[in-house]
Amino acid sequence: MLFPRQEGKGTLHLLLCVLLLAAWKTGSGQVHYSVPEEAKHGTFVGRIAQDLGLELAELVPRLFRVASKGHGDFLEVNLQNGILFVNSRIDREELCGQNLECSIHLEVIVDKPLQVFHVEVEVKDINDNPPVFRAREQRFFIPESRLVDSRFPIEGAADEDIGTNALLTYTLSPSDYFSLDVQASDELSKSLSLELRKSLDREETPELHLLLTATDGGKPELEGTVQLLITVLDVNDNAPLFAQAGYRVHLLESTANGTLVTTLNASDADEGVNGEIVFSFGSDVPLNIQKNFKIDSSSGEIRLIGRLDYEETKSYEIQVKAVDKGNPPMSNHCKVLVKVLDVNDNAPQLAITPLSLPVREDSPLGTVIAFVSVSDRDSGVYGQVTCSVMPPIPFKLVSTFKNYYSLVLDSALDRESDTPEHHLLITAVDGGKPELTGTTQVKITILDVNDNAPEFERSVYKVSLFENAPNGTLAVIVNASDLDEGVNKDIVYSFNTDMSADTLSKFHLDPVSGYISVKGNIDFEDTKLYEIQVDATDKGNPPMAGHCTVLVEILDVNDNVPELVIKSLSLPVLEDTPLGTVLALISVSDRDSGANGQLTCTLSPHVPFKLVSTFKNYYSLGAPKTDLMAFSPSLPPGPIGGDREEQLNVDGDISAKMLRNGGYSGIGLNS
Repeated sequence: MLFPRQEGKGTLHLLLCVLLLAAWKTGSGQVHYSVPEEAKHGTFVGRIAQDLGLELAELVPRLFRVASKGHGDFLEVNLQNGILFVNSRIDREELCGQNLECSIHLEVIVDKPLQVFHVEVEVKDINDNPPVFRAREQRFFIPESRLVDSRFPIEGAADEDIGTNALLTYTLSPSDYFSLDVQASDELSKSLSLELRKSLDREETPELHLLLTATDGGKPELEGTVQLLITVLDVNDNAPLFAQAGYRVHLLESTANGTLVTTLNASDADEGVNGEIVFSFGSDVPLNIQKNFKIDSSSGEIRLIGRLDYEETKSYEIQVKAVDKGNPPMSNHCKVLVKVLDVNDNAPQLAITPLSLPVREDSPLGTVIAFVSVSDRDSGVYGQVTCSVMPPIPFKLVSTFKNYYSLVLDSALDRESDTPEHHLLITAVDGGKPELTGTTQVKITILDVNDNAPEFERSVYKVSLFENAPNGTLAVIVNASDLDEGVNKDIVYSFNTDMSADTLSKFHLDPVSGYISVKGNIDFEDTKLYEIQVDATDKGNPPMAGHCTVLVEILDVNDNVPELVIKSLSLPVLEDTPLGTVLALISVSDRDSGANGQLTCTLSPHVPFKLVSTFKNYYSLGAPKTDLMAFSPSLPPGPIGGDREEQLNVDGDISAKMLRNGGYSGIGLNS
């Protein structure tokens, strides 16, 4: 162990303190260390990780952290070696005043699993404050007629340290006339007096200069001094005498202004003005006494004029002086001890230390959300506090130590079905009658995780589209939504890769808008129904996807010209060909469907031929005005009778016309 070097006579004492600072004990789940005040930065306090049973390798993964309520950053932990060390200057007097016990309470928290430890670091007093007198000098006016063994009160010194370090002893410089008298009490500070040992003779010694030294009990010792200036006077030789040396009074801190504290009683054996007494506070009375108390100079009544606060000051020691009106005046002193009694006048105070805010919605049960510390300046039952949280679900408060709580996750979170924010009200109630309450609000934001896949409005979209629709024609808009937020709800649309190449070549999908449009030639005669598989994938990590099917029915348009095919033809036509002879067998067809594929076949007007439907989409061409024989399209043409002369006398084209929504096809025969 390395000790910082310190010059001066306090080095040995500091080294001894440092040897003790690692002492610790375990009790009721608490580790105890001690450290001297004013220890240097880096001073070793304790092997906190080892003493708590934690492995050094666990400290960072388990989020080892230390919370200290109201004490700044006096102590810190090295996460590499698990050592608790002094981080900044600790002044015990500034931290705890005159209290005998002074400790820094630490809350040590680790996760996975959650563990909470309580560490108490006692701050040891060192002798770093010398005794201090309120004034550099004290004046005394003592008549020469004062009797031997008379006593003259001296105001003592104060030391901000405690215990032995504040235990004062007094010495007086050598004098033939005076000695120092010290009276000790178990409740009051030491009372000092100059005791007259030899009669004064103003003509022989008009003034005396003495030095009073106060030395504390620390190692090394520290001391303070004050000059005692004594002027020897004549005449008024009886000082006022108080009925009792000290007065003790108890007041509730709620005592109203103007309340009588006590009435002092003093008498003077002199007569006339030499026996008239004026009461007053001592010349060096502290400011807080002047603000809270006043004394009636004639009656000796002390009344309350300020507000008492037990939490600020638990007692007042008032130095009172009684001075007669003689010339020169004579005086005496007494002390009034006012003890302040506590009442329940302080509401609990709550402090929140966030640990895991905001909270992920997939956080495990038992996750520590925040550290809650409660304080109440009152004492006894008035300072005993219970704490609760509303609403309790899905969180709860776990008491980890006196007035310390952990706010933990008590049930599973679901940001989408529950709420993205929780507003908690934490209430602390003390044990007073009537009880006082303190509250604080905690806003807990739930962080989204990607636990919801996109969902389409419909699982199947059915649309119709005319064939030959131009490129860019909108077929359908698919729309999916995601209950998550942020990038977890940003959706990208895409075709399923298992779709056929033909389908992929016919349609385009905008990945952002979900617009599906035509990008290739769509032919009803090739494909009448397209089945498109669409995926909606969010941008979460890992991503999640939803799926839908789009059924695109292709509607027929009249985009195919009828086709005529002459299956058989007897040419040339002889002039003596009998009427009704079948000259040709014609087949007609159209690739369109429905009304677009229904055909009508006719001949050009004014020709001596007749076109007769013999079977579906089959026609025979022969001489008119002749009954035709029924025949199958597979039978060869034969004579059907008729007026041959009439047929052959007609010149010109023989044509077949097929009407289909204005479409036209034909064949020509020359005879």
